[in-house]
Amino acid sequence: MCAMVEGKWFQPGADAAEAFAIREKVFGRGRDALDDESWNVLVWYAGEPAATGRLWWREGAFWLGDIAVLPELRGKRLGDLTLRLLLFKAESHAARLLRLVSPVDVTGFFAKLGFQPEGEEADGRLSMLLRGEDLCLDTCKGCKKDCPNRRS
Repeated sequence: MCAMVEGKWFQPGADAAEAFAIREKVFGRGRDALDDESWNVLVWYAGEPAATGRLWWREGAFWLGDIAVLPELRGKRLGDLTLRLLLFKAESHAARLLRLVSPVDVTGFFAKLGFQPEGEEADGRLSMLLRGEDLCLDTCKGCKKDCPNRRS
C-alpha cells in the first residue's frame, strides 16, 4: 500500500509551526530569525508532517538549509523529495548559484544532485555549491532504461 505524500510551501515570515517542530525534534532548534526571510517547505507522509527544509537569498546566492526528516520516517526518500522541492523553487526564480553547508557525513546526499565541495572542511561541516546551469531535476538523467518518461 502506498502512502499519500504532499508538500506545502510557507512564505517568509509565515507561521510554519509544523516545520519548526520537525527542526526542533531533529536539530534541537525550531523557529529562528532566518525564517523571516526563508521559504519553508513541509512534506507530509500519510497525513502527518514528516520532513522540512528552507531556502533563502543572501549575497548573490540561494541558500538551502535545515533539511530534516523525522527519524521514524527515514528511508522513504522524503529527504530527496524535500531537496528537490527546494531546488525546484530556486530554479523557478532563475537561480544562478545555490549554496549550503552540510555535515561531512551526508555530503553524498547533496552530491548526487550536483552539489560540489567548496573550500575545506571545518568543524565536521563542508560548504557546497551548485551552479544554476548544472541544476538538473530530471530523474532520468544518466538512466539507460527505455521507458515512456525518458526525455531525449
